[in-house]
Amino acid sequence: MIARHAFYRAVPLALSASAPGLIILAALAAWGLLAVVPALIAGAAILVATGLIVGRSVTALTRVRDAVDTLTADDTAAAWTPRHIPRRPAGPAGELWLAIVRLTRAWSDRIRTSEARLAAAEAVIAAVPNPLILLDERRRVVHVNAQAASLLGAVEGPRDLAAILRNPLVLAAADAVLRGEAARVVDFTLTVPVERQLQARFARIDRQSHDDAIAVLTLHDITQLKRAEQMRADFIANASHELRTPLTTLTGFIETLRGPAREDSEARERFLAIMHEQAARMIRLVEDLLSLSRIELNEHVMPQGRVALGPLLGHLADTLELRAGERGMRIQLDLTPDLPDVLGDRDELAQVFQNLVDNGIKYGRAGSEITVAAATGARPSYGGDAPESAFVSIAVRDRGEGIAREHLPRLTERFYRVDTARSREMGGTGLGLAIVKHILNRHRGYLEIESTPGIGSVFTVFLRPHPAATPAPCSGGMP
Repeated sequence: MIARHAFYRAVPLALSASAPGLIILAALAAWGLLAVVPALIAGAAILVATGLIVGRSVTALTRVRDAVDTLTADDTAAAWTPRHIPRRPAGPAGELWLAIVRLTRAWSDRIRTSEARLAAAEAVIAAVPNPLILLDERRRVVHVNAQAASLLGAVEGPRDLAAILRNPLVLAAADAVLRGEAARVVDFTLTVPVERQLQARFARIDRQSHDDAIAVLTLHDITQLKRAEQMRADFIANASHELRTPLTTLTGFIETLRGPAREDSEARERFLAIMHEQAARMIRLVEDLLSLSRIELNEHVMPQGRVALGPLLGHLADTLELRAGERGMRIQLDLTPDLPDVLGDRDELAQVFQNLVDNGIKYGRAGSEITVAAATGARPSYGGDAPESAFVSIAVRDRGEGIAREHLPRLTERFYRVDTARSREMGGTGLGLAIVKHILNRHRGYLEIESTPGIGSVFTVFLRPHPAATPAPCSGGMP
């Protein structure tokens, strides 16, 4: 097939190449300087010789062309097999063929290396856990990773950054980096679909990428960090306020006792009683703060002790019975006889139930009953298809005024009070339920709160049974 194609191409080339000689011979014959027969013989010889030379060159060049076509085919693996590569031509065309082969191999290696680097870069961009956006010199978004697409939506074609992030601080930072600034960091708020605090970090790219990107933008969700900072600030402010109030009271009474009431024994006794009450309040606050700090310090370490709930709750009821009696209240225990032991720290669990029962005494109606009921059963894991887990549940029910639904999610926050004045009057520090939450976190347990205004509240604690204890089937006893 190569020979046939070469013949078709060689004929016109041979005629063109031999035309000058044939014209000279014809002129010599026409002028009588050369006989016609020798002229014809010489012309035929010139034509045949030229055809042979041109045909050989055309055949060699045709093979070189076909080889180049093979080497540049998409299937490069097949292109390098002897079955697909034409035989090397001889002569100068062969040298050209070898040069083309070497050039093709070099470029193929470079292409494969570039493709590997590009694939690695794409894999790195896709694996970055934070949203990542590439910008070109016109501030257009030319590439986003999956995390950015999930946060901001898919980007179809190059679009201005303002089309997906309309925050003026972010756009100003982008313009500054695109003008030549090395990096810029700004914090901003993203309000949809839910409000989040984000940090945008812009940086220039030293070399322009294949998609013309010259700057990279990464977004970091700092919502939890901002909330933690706000909680810390609120905690310091609340703790300072809680301590300042009794200290101010103590200072005022001390000045009064040293001055106008120095000789007034009746006022002195009354003021000393108030001072004692305020000092006790500060002591409770400091003890709760220290307790909360100690619990948080060890919150990551789950206790491995074995605690018998029956004796613990019985001792607690006996201890608080006197306080309950002062308000005409009674503590009623409703425990199943086969209640298993739980995994935990006895002192910390005693603090949990003491805080819950103490709250029931403070906020329950005078003359009412506080019920402490314990049972075994399963608590839904709330993890989708995850199976239910075996737990021991202890519910503390009071018959108080109840709590409005909007307050329930915040009850375990530090210093959060539904009725601040009443809580302080009752001697509360605002840390009791926060301590309960952190103790249960350490025990890998849970707290659920239900309340109906005008009827009362139920605080249910879920604890894990000790591995050595065999939990009984779900039984009664829960209110």
